[in-house]
Amino acid sequence: MTTVGTAAEIDTYLLAMPAPGSPVVLAQWISRGNTHPNSHYQEPIWSMAPLIDNPGTGLVKLHWKNCPGPLRDQVKLAAWTMINGQLRPTYLQTRGVQARSRSGGTDMLATCHEWMRLARWLHERQITSLAACTETQWRAYASERLGQVSRDTAAIICVRLANLWAFDQLSARPSGIARPPWETEGVDDFLPAVGTAGGGENATEPLDPRVLGPLLIWAIRFIDDFADDILAAWAERRRLVAVAAATKAAPAGWAALEEWLLPMARAGHSLPANSGKSEIQLATTYIAALTGSNRGQVSRFVKQHGLAEIAAERPGPCPLRVPVTGRINGEPWREHVDFNEAAELMKHLGTAATITLLALTGMRPQEVQGLRSGCCPDRAPAADGTDGRHLIHSHHYKNVTDDDGNHISAGEVRQVPWVAITPVVHAIRVLERMVPERELLLSTAHHEFHSRHGHAGALKKHTLTLRIESFVNWVNREAGAQGLSDQTIPEDPHGAIGLGRFRRSLAWHIARRPGGLVALAIQYGHMRTVLDARTSSGYGARGRGGIHAILDVETALAAADTAARLRDRVAARENVSGPAARRALTAAAHTPRFEGRIVPRTFARKASNFLARDGIVLYDNPDAFLICAFKHDNALCEPEPGATAPRQYDCRPGCGNTVRTDTHARQLRERADELDQFAAHAPGPVSKRLHANASRLRETADTHDATAHPVEALT
Repeated sequence: MTTVGTAAEIDTYLLAMPAPGSPVVLAQWISRGNTHPNSHYQEPIWSMAPLIDNPGTGLVKLHWKNCPGPLRDQVKLAAWTMINGQLRPTYLQTRGVQARSRSGGTDMLATCHEWMRLARWLHERQITSLAACTETQWRAYASERLGQVSRDTAAIICVRLANLWAFDQLSARPSGIARPPWETEGVDDFLPAVGTAGGGENATEPLDPRVLGPLLIWAIRFIDDFADDILAAWAERRRLVAVAAATKAAPAGWAALEEWLLPMARAGHSLPANSGKSEIQLATTYIAALTGSNRGQVSRFVKQHGLAEIAAERPGPCPLRVPVTGRINGEPWREHVDFNEAAELMKHLGTAATITLLALTGMRPQEVQGLRSGCCPDRAPAADGTDGRHLIHSHHYKNVTDDDGNHISAGEVRQVPWVAITPVVHAIRVLERMVPERELLLSTAHHEFHSRHGHAGALKKHTLTLRIESFVNWVNREAGAQGLSDQTIPEDPHGAIGLGRFRRSLAWHIARRPGGLVALAIQYGHMRTVLDARTSSGYGARGRGGIHAILDVETALAAADTAARLRDRVAARENVSGPAARRALTAAAHTPRFEGRIVPRTFARKASNFLARDGIVLYDNPDAFLICAFKHDNALCEPEPGATAPRQYDCRPGCGNTVRTDTHARQLRERADELDQFAAHAPGPVSKRLHANASRLRETADTHDATAHPVEALT
């Protein structure tokens, strides 16, 4: 039998045989703060919770009923060995830099599921022992299984299947399963073709600008305009519920119902009601709290006077007695907050804060889920006496291992904190008002407003995804009710608004939408400054966890598209003007065209090098109607030292990096005509400013016409 490693290592890495009552996870692999119950080897369901310390990860379980009976004991032993063992360093040396001696709990679960899938395949072919899984079976299974998935996924599956053989070597009773052939021949010949779509952030489509714009508008509106009202309403609702629960039945309570509720019903007024699961019911708790009666008294009173039928016919609101201060377009957004909607609004408030954090920080979803109250302290003055930046101190979880290569589920504190812009700080402050001190900002225990299940950790990915969908539905209903049809959130052409799309969207919108095509364009401009390691001293790329790579990729793709458009325009015989015209044409001629939106991970380094070519990288600025052939020393937008991109939101006339084509001149005149149309319906002073802006745009177009040249005259 082939073994992994040398004979001298066997005593160190070989595990003893577990007993039926042995714990599934041995004590040395459970962190000190993990108090989740452990399972026993003989049990049909194994909890992986003792291995999970990441607050954003679900507490998953392994169900052995999914493994065929004849093969179950063999796969079960291999799984226990994986959970409690470590792969030998001599084996890991051949695996590459990403190899780990022990992976995390959820990855172990996925590996076990892959082993069970293999076991079911073998069982269907009347193979009842892993020892009978020879090279022939491996090749047949790989041909069938790997052809169903992408190339990246297939590579992961190959590692997981190889681990079945590797950990089998470390068990006290090896099954004798054969070594997979890709372990000796190399994996490439077993994987799907190179062109097969992969996963990861580069394969995630950014959110459409028409979606992200209003989504951010409403998220920040919740934080800045509605939060005080919602939090006050929730506090009042909780107070009323507590009052109703604590009130004892007394004659005064019955008298109050006769004095307040009965005249209301007899006068034909609507009665305070709420919608149950299947019918409209009188709002018992609300009425009890307002009248000082007992909830049982309310129920008896309602039955005695037949008020349930009246409430079903004339259901009325349950207004909370808290002032409404929030405004939409200068008008109150509510006459009152209703007792029955307070919990839903709290849920949407937490979702709005989550959207703001995901959209405007560059954090991965798990990093946002791991944030705690106090993570963003008040800023201290900088060394030069100016206000310092707000910093977010967080944990990161991806690829975090100890010195022995073992996965650390709890992650580790980022060496370099994130920089927080104003909307992010406001979102954190609102979440801090929703949870106790030092608690997770998205703590499940404090974000379940309809019920209290006591679940541990933060709201999970699936829950947050559903809440974002619910938030969008609420916004669209509210926008319709408020007459704000232009602020509805449309369906995204690429599907649901998943958590993973925000990180890619941040880079995409910074790179491609420098102006008003997306809400908060100025904030995105600031985000480039705080995220770009080349323009923010003290915030290194290694501490940024990969957001620079995504930003570089998006910026390089955008620059390549700009160069391609310039080539297409001059090929169509358009003239070119501007002090950087010759430089731009040279750059366009030597810039490759990238087809498609999906790019390999290795492109990140090439993208960084591409952007570092000062003077020959082209940036489109559709709001300034020009192309910027960015040369740092010429730029009037005052880029910081070492910047490789302009401040496109601060584009200034007369800059030496400006390039325009005939298309830009046409767009300038079209925009001028639009402004004149607006001016015709605007008050005097506003109309005058609009006409002046239109005149400046036409002058810029005229200057282009007077100074532009065909490409032959410039090259």
